[in-house]
Amino acid sequence: MLQKTVSKTSTVPTRSRISQYLLGAASLTLAIVQPLSAQDASSGPTLEDLIPDSAVENPEEWARDGATTVVGDMPETPLQPDAPMASLPELSVDWPDELELAPLPSVEPDEDIRFAEPAVQATPLGESGVVEQISPELVLAFPASTEAFPLRTEFIERFEALSTVEQLEGNGESVAQLAARARADEELLVEMLRVYGYYNAQVIRSVVVPGNDEQSDEAGQVRFDIIPGQRYRFGEIDLGKLNTAPDAGLLRAAFEIETGDLMSSDRIVEEKADLDLTLGENGYPFAEIGESELVIDHREESGDLKLPVDPKGKYQFAGVTSSLPGFLPGEHLASIARFEPGDTYKRSLVFDLRRAITATGLVSSVSVTPREVEAPTEDAPGKVELDVDLTKAPLRTIAGAIGYGSEEGFRLQASWEHRNLFPPEGALKFRGILGTQEQLAGVTFRKNNFGGRDRILSLDAFASTIDSDAFDARTVAFVATYEQTSTLLFQKPLSWSIGFEAIATGERPPAINNVQQSRQTFFVGALPVSALYDTSDDLLNPTEGFRLGGRLSPEVSRSNGVESFYLRSQVDASYYNSISDGVVLAGRTRIASIPGTDIGNIAPSRRLYAGGGSSVRGYGFQQIGPRDQAGEPSGGRSAVEISLEARIQTGFFDGALSVVPFIDAGSVGDRATPDFDEIRYGAGIGIRYDSGFGPIRVDVGVPLNPGPNDNPVAVYVSLGQAF
Repeated sequence: MLQKTVSKTSTVPTRSRISQYLLGAASLTLAIVQPLSAQDASSGPTLEDLIPDSAVENPEEWARDGATTVVGDMPETPLQPDAPMASLPELSVDWPDELELAPLPSVEPDEDIRFAEPAVQATPLGESGVVEQISPELVLAFPASTEAFPLRTEFIERFEALSTVEQLEGNGESVAQLAARARADEELLVEMLRVYGYYNAQVIRSVVVPGNDEQSDEAGQVRFDIIPGQRYRFGEIDLGKLNTAPDAGLLRAAFEIETGDLMSSDRIVEEKADLDLTLGENGYPFAEIGESELVIDHREESGDLKLPVDPKGKYQFAGVTSSLPGFLPGEHLASIARFEPGDTYKRSLVFDLRRAITATGLVSSVSVTPREVEAPTEDAPGKVELDVDLTKAPLRTIAGAIGYGSEEGFRLQASWEHRNLFPPEGALKFRGILGTQEQLAGVTFRKNNFGGRDRILSLDAFASTIDSDAFDARTVAFVATYEQTSTLLFQKPLSWSIGFEAIATGERPPAINNVQQSRQTFFVGALPVSALYDTSDDLLNPTEGFRLGGRLSPEVSRSNGVESFYLRSQVDASYYNSISDGVVLAGRTRIASIPGTDIGNIAPSRRLYAGGGSSVRGYGFQQIGPRDQAGEPSGGRSAVEISLEARIQTGFFDGALSVVPFIDAGSVGDRATPDFDEIRYGAGIGIRYDSGFGPIRVDVGVPLNPGPNDNPVAVYVSLGQAF
């Protein structure tokens, strides 16, 4: 640059020109050198004196070789630009003590200035896309062709449940908040598309903000244009050691993903669960399935799936071991299991055993763990013992119930029970009833799961007195029953019972004009059997299905030296139909008959009656049927009942309250076949409150064709539906 500058001014350098250049080029260096005083500057050599002749004759060579200067008596010293200076010059600037600045003039807003709305760019799909309005703040756009994205409906429903923009609900969020939610939804959409196998998809986000001239509380609207691209397919499928299992073919068939199938992460999860279930149900208690890995190949538009599976051998059941053998021994637990030693291991049967142990009510917690007792070989499966770890629950129970009927009066029932006084599952129960018409004291021994699952042996001895409008009875009885029943945990389609009854009862009809009649003693022996077929969906509060039950009790009765044989029989049927959301129609019928002997040879307490809260509502308990000379019910040998009601849910108490209009009808005859000579009708309305363990029932009924002794209104309170 020195050369270029010089060549523009003169071809022959002079000392004055070189000095001018040095002053310009080295001014920064000279500015930071310690300044000389004015006196020294006037007496010292000038800059031109310091320029040697060699610089004038050949400046380029002089510049390359370096320059030395002598100031006064100082020796010539080469310039060293990087050497530190001995001292720095002092710089100071005088600052005025007082400084006043003129105030800035205020600027009034110009009302003519308006903010321009940003131009909205054309959306990627343009007018050819299909737009789905999710909410006022959210729009999704898809390709018009359903073949390009056939999962649109499912995709939208899933996105609506997860979207953060969808959760705005018109809360007036700002544009910044809307934009932040939009970014989160964009990431969600990308992730969802990958779940369905669209790894090359594009999601274009655009936020439209209302113009300033619009009077709107909305922050704006978000639109996502979804360009799914090509859906990837599964490549190689690696299921680890699955092929080492004896049932490799069966197990591989349970994992229904093949090379070339359309990719879906959901399907991986589903098929993994199916494989796990198949392993557990076919003898592989120790099988392990690791986390799936999916390696995506964007060039091939495919993904290789690796799922580490280790079956770890096939096994059979060997037996059951209890942690509390004196409380619930392993042999007893094995008797209620739904498998035998040697059966192929099934995880569902292990869960079933755990539920059955819980249903005993004797334990507060239970765990069942398979333990290997014999390793599998190439020729035979191994064997596992089920280790049952138990924690005792409180075993003593005090219970009570109270009921009221306007015709029957009050009824108070209480009991004390020890549920495992005679292990395993041998319970002893004391019970009592104190009511307006009935008093009872009894003791019951019950053995649960006796001889099989949900089979119960009951031995019951009691003494009671009943003073009703139909008869006055003082009874001592012993009843033995062996039955298979439904429980709240295991509602069975078929229940049955067989029993034996030995009864001694002294009975008499009601007093006539306050004059008591003589008491007649009956000795009765019975062998009752019953069965119930139940397809309803709930034991306490059915809404669908039907029930069909029957009872036969061949009996022998001896009174005043006369021995009689007869058959007490009864058929019950009920039907439940949910006709709409929250409305259930329910119907019931009962047909009963006692053929074999005259009615006088049958104890009044063993005859048939109708009327009451579980019979024909609107009438008193046992008030429908033949009457004696005093006008009191005397019972009959045949009975027919029909009931129809609608159980309608209301919105009160979160839907727990229902109203139930009903109509009932019934007839009782002297002969063994129904004669329908006198049919009584009752109607009314009730309410039900769903308490969580069963509906609380209050029914108010009126007799539609009352007899001379029937009250105008009857009220019934109890737990559970009428039928």
